[in-house]
Amino acid sequence: MQQKETTASVFKYVDWFTVILYIILVTLGMVSIYAASYDFDHANMLSFAEFSGKQFRWIGLSLGLGLVILLIDVRVYENYAYVIYVGLLLLLLVTIFVAPDTKGSHSWLVFGPMSLQPAEFGKFATALCLAKLFSSYNFSLNASKKNYALALMIIFLPVLLIIGQNETGSALVYLSLFFVLYREGMSGLVLLAALCAVVFFVVEVKFTGSLLLGIPIGQAAVFIMIMLLIVAMLALYCKDMVAARNVLLWFIGSGVVVTALTIAGLEIPGLIFFLSVIAIALIYCILLMFKTKAKPLLVTVCAAVVSIAFIFSVNYTFTSVLKEHQQMRIKVSLGIEDDPQGAGYNVNQSKIAVGSGGMWGKGFLNGTQTKLKYVPEQHTDFIFCTIGEEEGFVGSTTVLVLFVILILRILALAERQPTVFGRVYAYCVASYLIFHIAINIGMVIGLCPVIGIPLPFFSYGGSSLWGFTFLLFILLRIDASRRERSF
Repeated sequence: MQQKETTASVFKYVDWFTVILYIILVTLGMVSIYAASYDFDHANMLSFAEFSGKQFRWIGLSLGLGLVILLIDVRVYENYAYVIYVGLLLLLLVTIFVAPDTKGSHSWLVFGPMSLQPAEFGKFATALCLAKLFSSYNFSLNASKKNYALALMIIFLPVLLIIGQNETGSALVYLSLFFVLYREGMSGLVLLAALCAVVFFVVEVKFTGSLLLGIPIGQAAVFIMIMLLIVAMLALYCKDMVAARNVLLWFIGSGVVVTALTIAGLEIPGLIFFLSVIAIALIYCILLMFKTKAKPLLVTVCAAVVSIAFIFSVNYTFTSVLKEHQQMRIKVSLGIEDDPQGAGYNVNQSKIAVGSGGMWGKGFLNGTQTKLKYVPEQHTDFIFCTIGEEEGFVGSTTVLVLFVILILRILALAERQPTVFGRVYAYCVASYLIFHIAINIGMVIGLCPVIGIPLPFFSYGGSSLWGFTFLLFILLRIDASRRERSF
């Protein structure tokens, strides 16, 4: 009798608004897959010979899977979070050795006619494990370095194993969990450092042709940004406006002097100039730190030193660490090189498809780029270009609005959780979704390099759909039990 009451309460308190959003998105996804893979000779949307028919089967199985997830006692997800995580790690490890070579990666396990990608299921396992860690008795991220190490270990272990499968795009998704760490107390300086690293890398790689003071203009621009970073940290982080003003005046004065000397015909070594000017500013900060005992000044100095070291690592990383096809994708994305028949082909065709849709689109099944198969992988990673071509700006915006509503709803669910476990898990789900949506659509419209990650609920494939179904419905199950847990 108790079991019936428990089951009834689950369905009574489940967030049906989120369930309806999920059904709308997967239905639109199936229709988009049908449009992307439409064959005039085989026009049955529900035929298992079509990608849309196969996706319909995956949707049906996903709904059944979601029902099973809701029926499982919520304590199972908490009590066995570590077990699930370790099990998925072992599966990821085994995949490296037993998975066949699929387009250069060993990330797909083949079971007869069916293939599954364990990396997609590692997402919910990592989210559960991270939530379990944060819900441990008296756990606080900032309490000790050990806590940081444990949280980072949980995030990076699956990343390393997935990179071992040569599936870099799927591995990068896990880095979105840093937003969760930020929500749970991690300093915003970490996110600032990540943002600076991306900006510095892009600027230095992008602007390498012209020279300024004898060094690439991109490198000079990064040095100037480091100067601005020092001033901003002194003013906002250290809250020392006097120091910020003095350093800013030093930078401006040095710039005026070197400009005058250059105009006068003197050759100024740019690298020595920037390093000398920044070094003097940092020495000033160090002396001020010893005088005032202000630790934030030490953080500012360290941030500047690490940034300078990063500058000199960019060229090595780009040319020696990244593979040739990865370098080409970045160059094409940044407009450094034009390779319309090679690395840039997918993106160029996708941009043509999206742009040709105009405001209202060409109409369902009337897209020329997609019907003539100009865009490779248009039913998987590039599914959004089909929406853009056939439904236009209005249809694309509608899809984006639906995603935004879903993410905002998940954030609302996160903030109403009475337990740390529920809140952390919900933020993990939101982080995964934000990263997937932003990067996938960025790939399609040429703002991001192609790294091969699907659009949630839209891209064809059972692994992706099942992975996001696990993520979402476990959250719904946790949320449905919040009332009994609040007492």
